[in-house]
Amino acid sequence: MPTPALTTSSDGFLLHGEPFRIISGAMHYFRIHPDLWADRLGKARLMGLNTVETYVPWNLHQPDPDSPLVLDGLLDLPRYLGLARDEGLHVLLRPGPYICAEWDGGGLPSWLTTDPDIRLRSSDLRFTGALDRYLDILLPPLLPHMAANGGSVIAVQVENEYGAYGDDTAYLKHVHQALRSRGVEELLFTCDQAGSGHHLAAGSLPGVLSTATFGGRIEESLAALRAHQPEGPLMCSEFWIGWFDHWGEEHHVRDAANAAADLDKLLAAGASVNIYMFHGGTNFGFTNGANHDQCYAPIVTSYDYDAALTESGDPGPKYHAFREVIARHAPVPEEPVPAPMPKLSGITVELDRRAPLLPYATSTSTTEPVAHTEHPVTMEELGQRSGYVLYRTTLPEAGDGLLHFAGGVGDRAQVFVDGAPVGVLERERHDETLPLRVPRPGATLEVLVENMGGVNYGPRIGAPKGLLGPVTFNGTALHGWDTHRLPLADLSAVPFAPADPAPVNVPAFHHGTFDVDTPADTFLSLPGWTKGQAWINGFHLGRYWNRGPQRTLYVPAPVLRPGANDLILLELNATTSARAELTDTPDLGPVKP
Repeated sequence: MPTPALTTSSDGFLLHGEPFRIISGAMHYFRIHPDLWADRLGKARLMGLNTVETYVPWNLHQPDPDSPLVLDGLLDLPRYLGLARDEGLHVLLRPGPYICAEWDGGGLPSWLTTDPDIRLRSSDLRFTGALDRYLDILLPPLLPHMAANGGSVIAVQVENEYGAYGDDTAYLKHVHQALRSRGVEELLFTCDQAGSGHHLAAGSLPGVLSTATFGGRIEESLAALRAHQPEGPLMCSEFWIGWFDHWGEEHHVRDAANAAADLDKLLAAGASVNIYMFHGGTNFGFTNGANHDQCYAPIVTSYDYDAALTESGDPGPKYHAFREVIARHAPVPEEPVPAPMPKLSGITVELDRRAPLLPYATSTSTTEPVAHTEHPVTMEELGQRSGYVLYRTTLPEAGDGLLHFAGGVGDRAQVFVDGAPVGVLERERHDETLPLRVPRPGATLEVLVENMGGVNYGPRIGAPKGLLGPVTFNGTALHGWDTHRLPLADLSAVPFAPADPAPVNVPAFHHGTFDVDTPADTFLSLPGWTKGQAWINGFHLGRYWNRGPQRTLYVPAPVLRPGANDLILLELNATTSARAELTDTPDLGPVKP
């Protein structure tokens, strides 16, 4: 095999034979509007970074097992790698197959995880076969961007923190060989949590560079890595400078001076580093992940992460503090730090058109086929990856009783009888039963289930969505279900009409227009609204929820256009509001240091 551009010595890296220290920052192309990639990469260089790192989400690039590779828009990875090269930055590429990243399903596609018997991230031939077929189509367009071919990619990761998941060395060897046999000549590395020697041992491969992930205890963490790997570069492949948020928590932050002091310790020790995150970005659309320890906990839309560069791409306190630290150990460009981007503010949007969701979901105007089944089926059995599913049947008897969902719901269910809301069940509360009053025999029961994000870490990856078992009323099983898929990928057929001034107490789409002179970044504020989704000019900004901590949604400037713009909200609960606001200030909620 040809010599890769990046090699290792007894205590460091060599790039084209010359000593080289990796000073990298993580930013994920799929969390940034593609028209802003060049801006973010330029700011990475100006902070003093010589490298950027990114994951590659399998579930977006190959949404169906037989579909062509998706490489456009947010997913135009070759263009992103080319822009990095143009900026003079190297790239650490982390193609997984598993990425975690607080991303839906940890990046594993739902069509793969639906198989209840498959052993994920193992040498199970069903998993490795699917991975091989994916790499067959993923790697050819990326090979021109490898350093061996004059491109920006100097190193490629094998799996991701595997030691925290399993110990199938044969599987890791398969991933290693799968990359090499398809033309990846660059340095390969693994990364594992430094807090456990077991993780480093279980996630490593002979002859492959081991790197560690940690956010503090610098000397102790580097010592653990050196004990595991007596020779070679010391590298923190994820230096955690912030953290992510779940709905219902406070917003996590880390003091800039504290993070900068630890970065200084890392660099003073001669280690290489990848700052996680340099720029976090946004979980646009339905892409957020979730954790599930004692209970299910979905991730918010913002992936701000209290990073060096804010969600909207402005240098934050850590940017300036890190630039000063890096300048003590490596050259930093003399160009001035960019000023914050201009922001739009003071724009009120009147949402004066409306369309109830349930009639739309069951009408012939939707393009999704209706499934007719004797028992409820899961979202995965319907072949749906994200969004909502509406289940519909009839209740055979009138009176008071208990509606029971065997196995619970995945992940949040709103229940309606003859169109009237009667209750909500949530996976995170382990809800399975709802008291119910049925007004008449044959009343219509509708259950709207929201997929709040696939688990991205641990053994529950691939947990099903939708109704997870039989549904009974007073012990009698309900049969004959019509199931309507609502992926909400196209809202052009929503039948908007002038809004009635009366308050709304059922899920509905709301539409309004607003004018912009010159597009600029802004934040969508939704006082009076409770829970739902937001789109501007067809671009899916993501989820909002007054549970917090996040109170605003980031709107990238390229989403807007001069003149008239469209805003659509899908509000799931009752609302008395009919307006939204565009503001110049993000609100990520109360702070949790």
